[in-house]
Amino acid sequence: MTGLLDRLTRPLVAENPVTLQILGICSALAVTTTLATAFTMAAAMTAVLCLSGVIISTIRNHIPHAVRLIVQITIVASLVILIDGLLRAYAFEMSKRLSVFVGLIVTNCVVLGRAEAFAMKHPPLPTLFDALGNGLGYSMILIIVGTLRELLGAGTLLGRPILLTVAEGGWFEPLALMQRAPAAFFILGLLIWAIRTLRADQAETPEFRVAAEEER
Repeated sequence: MTGLLDRLTRPLVAENPVTLQILGICSALAVTTTLATAFTMAAAMTAVLCLSGVIISTIRNHIPHAVRLIVQITIVASLVILIDGLLRAYAFEMSKRLSVFVGLIVTNCVVLGRAEAFAMKHPPLPTLFDALGNGLGYSMILIIVGTLRELLGAGTLLGRPILLTVAEGGWFEPLALMQRAPAAFFILGLLIWAIRTLRADQAETPEFRVAAEEER
């Protein structure tokens, strides 16, 4: 049980797929203009990650090695089509706001990476915990970025007013930059910097060092 809990918790911070492995960046930048879109994308991504991992792990011993990537992509694509169809059927406005990014889950490096690196080599239960942990780690970053962008960019959270804007007689002036992709890039960069400052083991060893004055 300890091993399963470790697989679940390590991807939250210590092995976070976004901040440590720098995977899934495109959706983290594109769908985090509001907390609602970030939350929906995180839920869709986690569902695909868990379901594809369990299915691939269950049939892993019957997949020919030469065509394993084709099988993995087919399974992931089928689940993405299912999730996208459910969003169109029951949350059409949200589906329009997420645009093509739900469909692009099929190319997300987190999904394909965990399928190849873990699901193909482990039984379904550890794979489920690994997939859920990575999904939660990815979701945590999207929700943090989405919260900051909506709060500072519009003064709202989930569409509800939190900071009273100047236009409404308050003091807060929304930051237009927060509604643009570079804001997500900056926030993500600050998150990575903060985590690597607190956890020195995640800092990469520099390839080059500045020579000391006496060595020149």
